[in-house]
Amino acid sequence: MSRAVDHTVPPAIAEEELFRAQVYALLARLLARAPDGAFLTALGELAGEGGEFGAALEQLAEAARGSDPAAVDEEFTTLFIGVGGSERTPYGSFYLTGFLNEKPLAELRADMARLGIARADGVSEPEDHVAALCEMMAGLIVGEFAPEDGGIVGLDGQRTFFDRHIGSWAGRFFADLETSPSARFYRAVGAVGRSFLAVEARAFDLAA
Repeated sequence: MSRAVDHTVPPAIAEEELFRAQVYALLARLLARAPDGAFLTALGELAGEGGEFGAALEQLAEAARGSDPAAVDEEFTTLFIGVGGSERTPYGSFYLTGFLNEKPLAELRADMARLGIARADGVSEPEDHVAALCEMMAGLIVGEFAPEDGGIVGLDGQRTFFDRHIGSWAGRFFADLETSPSARFYRAVGAVGRSFLAVEARAFDLAA
């Protein structure tokens, strides 16, 4: 699932908002497909700035430096694709209802239409895949979409989208990923996702 939704040209954005979008985009990329050797090398240069999230970034960098691309690709397949079933099911509908393609997906599609988020051509995965949702959130933060009302999606709109489609389940998914039997590199990805979403939730609460 590479670039799951269509994008427009984003406007200028504050540095702290750009950082949020970059983290969401990083998670989207790591959960859409396994990183190749060049991406692992780049990840190995990450540095945290303290706190649980900073420690998780350092953990991801260390995992990237110690990982072989072929092994990470095999790990990704086992975790998320799998012959006869994957180890983890990274869809909002599954986490919220126990089944795929249920009401949460329909609600997401309605919000996507309202927010001007169009599914990209050639994408077969349901839109409530965690990678697609992270990509959508990144786009909302930097103003890459064109809502029906012609405005931009501010912090209140971002919080609404987060609460409805990400915060309600994705933290549990990332925590599950950290404890997956086959996870090695992706255990660190789980830690980054879990800690980052906790930071996001706290920030939204403080801004309310």
